Amino acid sequence: MSTNPIFTGAGVAIVTPFHEDGSVNYECLAKILEDQIANSTDAIVICGTTGESATLSSKEHLDVIKYTVDVVNHRIPVIAGTGSNETAYALKLSNDAEKAGADALLIVTPYYNKASQRGLVKHYNYIADRVSSPIIIYNVPSRTGVNVLPETYAELSEHKNIIGAKEASGNLSQIAQTIALCGDKLDVYSGNDDQIVPIMSLGGKGVISVLSNICPKIAHDIPSLYLDGKCKESAELQLKYLKLCNAMFMDVNPIPVKVAMNMMGMEVGPLRLPLCEMDDAKTEKLHNILAEYGLV
Repeated sequence: MSTNPIFTGAGVAIVTPFHEDGSVNYECLAKILEDQIANSTDAIVICGTTGESATLSSKEHLDVIKYTVDVVNHRIPVIAGTGSNETAYALKLSNDAEKAGADALLIVTPYYNKASQRGLVKHYNYIADRVSSPIIIYNVPSRTGVNVLPETYAELSEHKNIIGAKEASGNLSQIAQTIALCGDKLDVYSGNDDQIVPIMSLGGKGVISVLSNICPKIAHDIPSLYLDGKCKESAELQLKYLKLCNAMFMDVNPIPVKVAMNMMGMEVGPLRLPLCEMDDAKTEKLHNILAEYGLV
């Protein structure tokens, strides 16, 4: 992997807390950010999928990035989600995030349009040519309908500004092929909390984590132990928290993690439609799992 990654370890894919009226709760966001930093989180990923970026207005999106940059104040990297299914809008978001002081950009594949692999190359290179910040490609086919193939990563990794991938395809064979093809030109991060150790065993640099919202120290320790050569201890911790990792995806992300945070007294508020609360049976199941881990 590259000699100068944006971060190694665990970056938190942080939620966006809302007031009951649906407006952004900045006071709560500041508390969450401080708590993450105090618990050794290695990077903040703001306005990603878990941050409900799809329902933030352009102004809110930029305001949340700016606020996060100000609160974090260079203590750890801030990576801003700036992807869109319109290349021009993704570029505008990216340029705005750069001006706001973000350290790097997380750019999801264009969703719904279902770009070809050739289209993906054009999309990412168009943006990369017009920004100065490092870009992490976000591959999450289950949400976008698009999958970045290893050969496409290899072509994109030739661009000096395209330095990483958040891999949430779940396909370890494909991820292995990507790392084999790209070598030190692409830093690969697990996009799934249940695959941190397997991906790091192939040369991955860590995780962009949903789990970290409720267990920042654990999410940090799994990759940190691995990086320290304590592979067995890392794997044991991964397996110990597997049930909790899976519980965060018992409904559409970020529904379970926000419900869990509210159960834990973190008061992150409601979800924005079309996301909504879970049914009673799932809510009870989630509460029981949190109780098993001593979180409620």
